[in-house]
Amino acid sequence: MSKAFISQIIQESTDCTGVTANQAAGDLIAAIVKELKTTGGFTLPSFGTFTVRKTKARKALNPRTGEPVKVKAGKTVRFKASPNLKKAV
Repeated sequence: MSKAFISQIIQESTDCTGVTANQAAGDLIAAIVKELKTTGGFTLPSFGTFTVRKTKARKALNPRTGEPVKVKAGKTVRFKASPNLKKAV
C-alpha cells in the first residue's frame, strides 16, 4: 500500500480533487506517526495494532564480507493483526 493508493481511495470515496486527497493522505500518515511517537502505539479497530518496541544493541554479520558489525540499539514498529482481519484474509 502506498500514499498514492490511499489518496486514490480517498478521492474516489469523497469525490474530491486529487490534490485534496493527496493532502488528506499525507495528514493521515503524519497523524499516525505522531501518535506512535507520543504514545508508543496506535490501534485501528477491526484492522490491528501498531506498537513501538525498543531493540537492543547487538552484533551482526555483513552478508557480503562476513565481517562482524555492531548494530546500535534503536526502535522498531511491530504490527499485530486483529482477529477480524485474520478472518477476512
